[in-house]
Amino acid sequence: MNATVYIKQLAAQLGFDYCGIAAAVQLDDDARRLESWLNKGMHGNMQYMENHFDKRIDPRKLVDGAKSVITLLFNYYPGERQREDAPQVSKYAYGEDYHEVIRARLKTMLARMQEQFGQVQGRGFVDSAPVLERAWAQRSGLGWIGKNGNLIHKQAGSFFFIATLITDLELEYDGPVADFCGTCRRCLDACPTSAIVAPGVVDGSRCISYFTIELKEQLIPEQMQGKFDNWFFGCDTCQDVCPWNRFSKAHNEAAFTPLPEILNFSTSDWEEMTEETFKEVFRRSPLKRSKYAGIRRNLRFWKMNRGS
Repeated sequence: MNATVYIKQLAAQLGFDYCGIAAAVQLDDDARRLESWLNKGMHGNMQYMENHFDKRIDPRKLVDGAKSVITLLFNYYPGERQREDAPQVSKYAYGEDYHEVIRARLKTMLARMQEQFGQVQGRGFVDSAPVLERAWAQRSGLGWIGKNGNLIHKQAGSFFFIATLITDLELEYDGPVADFCGTCRRCLDACPTSAIVAPGVVDGSRCISYFTIELKEQLIPEQMQGKFDNWFFGCDTCQDVCPWNRFSKAHNEAAFTPLPEILNFSTSDWEEMTEETFKEVFRRSPLKRSKYAGIRRNLRFWKMNRGS
């Protein structure tokens, strides 16, 4: 079987919703954009974004002899929602930690490719290494980078995890698609902290997700008070208002089934939760990234934000 056809069929068998492939080359334009973004300090305290710049822009520095970058999209749009009066959690964190779920699929995918084609070299990544996932997704025809900085698929919106598999197999390559944001600016106008400073440019140091997940300080800056709407772990506002997400459909991945606690916890349930309970309930959840202390901090800020 044609290798490209085999890989795309394999991706579907493993539960990925879309698969695109691009030639492994240096990303010169993206390198310039990334360098400008870093120089303006838009990564805030995320110092790791400064590391391995050469690897971020050239996949051949991650996999020797790399010829192809396979990009895969995995839908996480939930069919259920939290109660509206409770502190809101970004939809990507409703179920199990996506890193573990998708990493296992990538390992299986590479193993199957090696069984089929012999000595194939490759590495799979899911938001855990210096890889410009959205740039590769765009180059492989899986969508365009919207004004909110997210990859948008014309038929399915933006509620996807992006994974990449870099390999030394030479494959048939897809081409980019057009940008269909047009004159729409709903995401720019709706961003609670005005973090979208220009079409496609997000000041990470102003994003609610940065403050509630990435920031490790004990306190969230006072100047952000009153600007978080109802969010206390991550933020989906720029995706929720995007017209293209009217095409989003609920996923059917068991591992991403929402935790009952996330759907049903009231504010008092979050307040009364002990560290022991947190570690037990959220041991396989993305919320563990903030740790118990971070969740408590976020909750205190959320209450101040709500004037309660």
